[in-house]
Amino acid sequence: MSDEAAGSRHPTRVVLVDDQSLLRAAFRMIFDETDDIRVVGEAADGDQGLAVVRDKRPDVVLMDIRMPGMDGVEATRRIREDCAFAKVLILTTFDLDEYVYDALRAGASGFLLKDTLAEDLLSAVRAVASGAAVTGPTVTRRLIDHYVRREPETSQAERLRALTARELEVLTMIARGRSNSEIAREMYLSDGTVRTHVGRIFAKLRLRDRVQAVILGYECGLVPRGRE
Repeated sequence: MSDEAAGSRHPTRVVLVDDQSLLRAAFRMIFDETDDIRVVGEAADGDQGLAVVRDKRPDVVLMDIRMPGMDGVEATRRIREDCAFAKVLILTTFDLDEYVYDALRAGASGFLLKDTLAEDLLSAVRAVASGAAVTGPTVTRRLIDHYVRREPETSQAERLRALTARELEVLTMIARGRSNSEIAREMYLSDGTVRTHVGRIFAKLRLRDRVQAVILGYECGLVPRGRE
């Protein structure tokens, strides 16, 4: 983001939720060096985090996945249910972490490793604040593939009845990790037509982003395990 663009908008408001005070301090120092991101609150566990989010109304919550008391998965679920204005970015030590999958299902917009570079942290917060997901579909599918062992969920698959045949085809492509431009090329459609289909799919299925679309596609059996 350019300095001019950053200055033309209100700073992104961030709440830090992690039981490691040194990590919270390190992240705060990184954000304090920017003009477009401001830390408005901190918490050491999920219970405190939920209270701070309700009070401070941040744009983005950086959420530790494993904490005493209420963990990051349950805190994410509560925030997405009660404080939908706040988007959640999960912090984890390992990129293949079974709890991350649960947090993505609960509504998190993506995840970051705790040792991520400062520039990547800033980019991720800006992306999530703008409504994007920071975890690519391929990485999300790898996480799902590694930890989930189950047959397609009938209740989830029934949701797909709301889609047209073409929309179902587009959703399948999203679940396989294809970008809009790749979908357009493979299906011989214009970029605008693909964007329209994606928008309708998200609206009909009440999906927030492509990460949730990948999870739903997997749970409905659109993409078999182990297939890229």
